[in-house]
Amino acid sequence: MGRASTRLHGTGPTSAPSKRAVRGVGRDPLAEARERFLAAEPVNRAAVREPILASWSRSREWNVAADRIDLSYLGPPDLDSTLARAAEPVLRHLYQQLEGQPISIVLTDANGLVLLRFTGDRDLERHLDAIRLAPGFCYAEDLVGTNGIGTALESGGPAHVFGHEHYAERLEGMACAAAPVRDPMSGKTVGVLDLTCRRGHADSLMISLARSTADQLSQALAETGGGRNLRLLQEYARTCRHTGGIVLALGNDVVMLNDHARQALSPADQAELISQATEALGRQVAGAVTVDLTGGVVARMFCHPLRPADGVFHVKLVAPVSEPSELATAGSMSLPGLVGQGPAWRRACRAAEASYQRDEWLILEGEAGVGKLALIRAVHQRRNPAAPCHVLDADDASRERDWLARARSELLDGAGLLIIRHLHALSARPARALASALADAKAAGQSETLRVAVTLDRDAARTDQTGLLRLFPGTVTVPPLRHHSEDVRELVPFFLARLSQQDPVSCSPAAMRLLLRHAWPGNAAQLWRVLRQVVQRRRVGQIQPADLPPECWTVSRRVLSPLESIERDAIVQSLLDHGGNKIRAARALGMSRATVYRRIHEYGIVTSPGA
Repeated sequence: MGRASTRLHGTGPTSAPSKRAVRGVGRDPLAEARERFLAAEPVNRAAVREPILASWSRSREWNVAADRIDLSYLGPPDLDSTLARAAEPVLRHLYQQLEGQPISIVLTDANGLVLLRFTGDRDLERHLDAIRLAPGFCYAEDLVGTNGIGTALESGGPAHVFGHEHYAERLEGMACAAAPVRDPMSGKTVGVLDLTCRRGHADSLMISLARSTADQLSQALAETGGGRNLRLLQEYARTCRHTGGIVLALGNDVVMLNDHARQALSPADQAELISQATEALGRQVAGAVTVDLTGGVVARMFCHPLRPADGVFHVKLVAPVSEPSELATAGSMSLPGLVGQGPAWRRACRAAEASYQRDEWLILEGEAGVGKLALIRAVHQRRNPAAPCHVLDADDASRERDWLARARSELLDGAGLLIIRHLHALSARPARALASALADAKAAGQSETLRVAVTLDRDAARTDQTGLLRLFPGTVTVPPLRHHSEDVRELVPFFLARLSQQDPVSCSPAAMRLLLRHAWPGNAAQLWRVLRQVVQRRRVGQIQPADLPPECWTVSRRVLSPLESIERDAIVQSLLDHGGNKIRAARALGMSRATVYRRIHEYGIVTSPGA
């Protein structure tokens, strides 16, 4: 780009008229239209551009103050972000080219938070500080009203706002032109490039310069921070060229599937492969990963990792591993007392049943609430229903003095199946005593008449200083509910039938959509608890979205702290009480709109069942 020596002025709107001017006499039609709009009077639409009028309407709906700018400092911006690092040299070069021009170059993130500002005019810089257009302040439309940055974010395209087109009175003397900066891979808006100056210095070239600079920033992202996705794309394309079959790639908010994958796999199988590939990258699994798909098909995924969270997978579909005919037939049947047909769940069921058939002592590991105890009980009921099944909970070991004595007695004299729950709850001393009892039982030949299964929470410490876990040759990982979320459709009516046996309660389609969308960090146990809570209030008929507790109105995958849960519940309830209107909900809570919007995003709150 050549040196921008042309002064940006001359063709923009004239300076603001005196506030003492008599209405209708020498008045700017746009200024009069704005005043009439703010007074809720009919507006001459010919005097206002449609995008501006739409933005005014949004600003009024958000209750933005027209007579002041009241912004809070949100803290120092993240200048180590990919966008900031890629943009800084481009914007500094533009700043040098515009040296001496009374214009400011502003970069924000995707929420309108100002990251960088370059201003060559001290008077303009002081004025921008006064109106809070400075790093650490947010210029989103719901906070400031119609302005280049916020309106570009809302419209998803370039926006220019001159003089009286601004919603806030303190911005009427300004002119701005802004354009979204897009990620070169995903096309997602990652920020906004804005040019701002005094209204009298405005020029129609500002919008063109904003667009071209935003394009340069997108290119800079591709060459620097976006190079991560660019490398992923290159590796994905190379794999597609040189490898036949199914190829998928996972990266920074990017998922790529080749045509062969879309043609050969159902949407459910595609989702299962993506889920397993994400988990394999997170755990840095070496070698091939085997995935059970629908119809008994088995997929083997071979990974080429590029970064800890990026990788390209080549997938081969193979025939299922041959099993004894009895077990293969059983694997296609539901275990007693259980439902679910998701591939991840079926895989765990088959693995547990196969281990039981081999008379192995078995570890079942997984997140809390996934159904480890229910699974091994169901396998035992299927395979050996006449034999006893005893359960000992290691959580009780610290409270019950005779717990170890009972465990030793079961191990040396028992038969059938002994399940020891929450093995990770044992401290070192009782763990050593239990390991000794297990070893004695094996030495006495008890493994021929007694099967032993233990359950472990996956997130618990797995240090095995006592050698206890080495006594169990088999391990089955029971998947979290989010890895077979399609089974929620079966679990909900199954649980409701058990909870409301007298007058069965059903689930409406709208409520089911909310339940399917929730990530269930507490797994099946959380779903059971939620439905039990709902049935206590809704004893007949259909469960509606309003019957569901606030936690079901979120899609967040992390478990919230007690204080966060209280805040989330209050926000959801206020949104429900006010028909989803965020402004009224924020006012009722005594919170700022910005805080409510941030919390909605952080907690993954959905504002309508079909959203």
